Amino acid sequence: MTERKPADVSHEDWVEHQIRQAERRGEFAELPGRGKPLPGNETEYDALWWVKAKMRREGLGQERAADGAGSLVAVCRRDAEELPAVLARIEDEAEVRRRVAELNKRITDLHLMPPPGPPLGIPRLKVDEVVREWRQARQLAARRRPGGSGRG
Repeated sequence: MTERKPADVSHEDWVEHQIRQAERRGEFAELPGRGKPLPGNETEYDALWWVKAKMRREGLGQERAADGAGSLVAVCRRDAEELPAVLARIEDEAEVRRRVAELNKRITDLHLMPPPGPPLGIPRLKVDEVVREWRQARQLAARRRPGGSGRG
């Protein structure tokens, strides 16, 4: 059993002392993962990291084809993330507006009738803002093309 902390020693110093003694005894020598970086340390901070890791370990993160509820949220999230790339391939502004309106309808439906599980966490898109960004991206791409006029 560990000896008691002397009254004149701070908790931090006492803990450090205990760790150094355990290291000298070799109690940390054979731990799994020794000398390797902590898993997940290479990504940006995510407030839900623990929940997502637990869901992966429990096999709950996969889209559920049986009831489709989990897949609706996953597909909607994926579509929102991929929207700028999808819109970049579209030439017609009316089609851009139609795509954004369709995604907004799905987002609204999921907000009004959420399936079981974590919340969607995606706000409705502002159509005019998305169209403005789409136009700017097209103008920038046109300027980069040889002979581009900057109009799109």
